Amino acid sequence: MRVVFAGTPEVAVPALNAIADSAHELVGVVTRPDAPAGRGRKLVASPVAQRAEELGVPVLKPEHPRDPEFQEALAALRPDCCPVVAYGALLPQSALDIPEHGWVNLHFSVLPSWRGAAPVQHSVWAGDEVTGATTFRIVKALDAGPTFGVMTERIRETDTSGDLLARLAEGGAGLLVATLDGIADGSLEAREQPEEGVSFAPKILVEDAEIDWTEPAVAVDRRVRACTPAPGAWSTQVVDGETQRIKVGPVTIAEDRERLAPGELEVTKNAVFVGTATTPVRLGDVKAFGKKQMPAADWARGVRLESGTRFGA
Repeated sequence: MRVVFAGTPEVAVPALNAIADSAHELVGVVTRPDAPAGRGRKLVASPVAQRAEELGVPVLKPEHPRDPEFQEALAALRPDCCPVVAYGALLPQSALDIPEHGWVNLHFSVLPSWRGAAPVQHSVWAGDEVTGATTFRIVKALDAGPTFGVMTERIRETDTSGDLLARLAEGGAGLLVATLDGIADGSLEAREQPEEGVSFAPKILVEDAEIDWTEPAVAVDRRVRACTPAPGAWSTQVVDGETQRIKVGPVTIAEDRERLAPGELEVTKNAVFVGTATTPVRLGDVKAFGKKQMPAADWARGVRLESGTRFGA
């Protein structure tokens, strides 16, 4: 089939590479417009755009896919199908109608669970044991289209969202190509999603990532892992009379430590522990405002942190 791939972030690149290496003809790529990045805030092309340019594939960067000029350019490419991974914009029906076989999305959950923008983060946060990826035909309703295929992936106890998403991106790339193969040879038929088991995964905001030390250690651990690497779990601490935000990397539940009050810090030579509603947790890396990320023990020595001080104060 002639295909036009749509995607934007790094997580979409494995699927783009897999399609480029497949028997399908990659005739174009759709991605979000260049965006400011870095300290200089210079406009930078998306990871998908950069890879498409390396592949020598035409790139379309509409401000919005409803733009008539974009839809004309897409139609001119004569795609039979448009595979999608994390494109990042809502597609109007007029764009969905252009390819004969529609737009086929690779979504990082086992639908109908975790429809929405942040399925991997919500799956980690909820403590799911298994997640996966699903290919489905895009319809107007959010992630509600009929499905073609599914893969599953066990969530490891130490997985961050970044870890899990990387594995799903690689495995899902093969699933997406297999779906395109099945559509092309007529062996795959989309099936409507069940009405039961629907859950939603809205985008996790910075304010959602603030650690609540009054929660049990298991809940603290899940929140931190779910928010790593983005938006980044954080807490606050008073330093020199000012409240500063401290980013917190993955923690370890310290079952052998004595209880601490929620948010209370215990500083040792080689570690920093924080109290929760249950067992303390040992901090991994932390990043103070304006500083580089570093092991918690190094940070504690640098700011002369003493036991008994608190997070969240």
